[in-house]
Amino acid sequence: MLAARGLAECVTFSFLARADAALFGAAPADLTIANPIAADLDQMRSTPLATLATAAARNAARGYADLSLFEIGPAYDQEGQMLVAAGLRTGATPRHWSTPARDMDAMDAKADLWALLTALGVPLESLSVEPGGPDFYHPGRAGLVKQGPKLVLARFGTLHPAVRAKLGLDVPAAGFELFLDRITEPKRRRRAAPDLSPFQPLRRDFAFLLPRDVAADQVLRAVRGAERTLITRALLFDVYQGTGVPEGQKSLGIEIMLQPRERTLADADIEAVCAKVVQAVAKLGGVLRV
Repeated sequence: MLAARGLAECVTFSFLARADAALFGAAPADLTIANPIAADLDQMRSTPLATLATAAARNAARGYADLSLFEIGPAYDQEGQMLVAAGLRTGATPRHWSTPARDMDAMDAKADLWALLTALGVPLESLSVEPGGPDFYHPGRAGLVKQGPKLVLARFGTLHPAVRAKLGLDVPAAGFELFLDRITEPKRRRRAAPDLSPFQPLRRDFAFLLPRDVAADQVLRAVRGAERTLITRALLFDVYQGTGVPEGQKSLGIEIMLQPRERTLADADIEAVCAKVVQAVAKLGGVLRV
């Protein structure tokens, strides 16, 4: 999946210089190598993202700044070894006549991560994203991907400028880490015939005003839960902060898809579902934007 998305596979050392390792978390003495193959490769890595970043810095120094790399390999902490799939994109997107080039950012890393989770059979509706992450990610430009209230499956974000500067990586960089040992094997069920409704689906758009600190992911979960029998999808299509929006608030544009199964929906049925959606968002402090 990662190769199909244009990332080149790397096989880097599982150890690196202790100073570089400290940029990507703790560098405890019990993970220091007593007899390293080189004096500057004396610490076990806490994440493959660290050695991908050092590889990217070497390439950038030689004029290859726009890179897409990944590695599936071990990471180490004081509790033991874990298997991690890590990806890193650096520099800018390719130049194209229809789309201007832009710097790689956290959303590029999240897109790679989401594609990988989908390929591994992880139900995306069971996941939530919370702001935050290790210090080597840029504050406010990183997230933790959780399944349930506690289990952290992955993390992603833009690398902190201070970390890039110390590595000599002078171009933007964004990456992700997926902890493969924490993913349960998907249940193998006998595939049934598709459940296709004979009735036409329909869409409705909403624009909500919400406090800026309310996460869009939280709003989408509330919308989907407002009427589970009819709402099959909730999609965020617009985020706006500016003229016409009160200070401290934001406007979220959300599209829902309704899929009737027993009969064609009447106007009253649609209005009832829309009312439930508005009520669900109101519990998060949101109101319809007029």
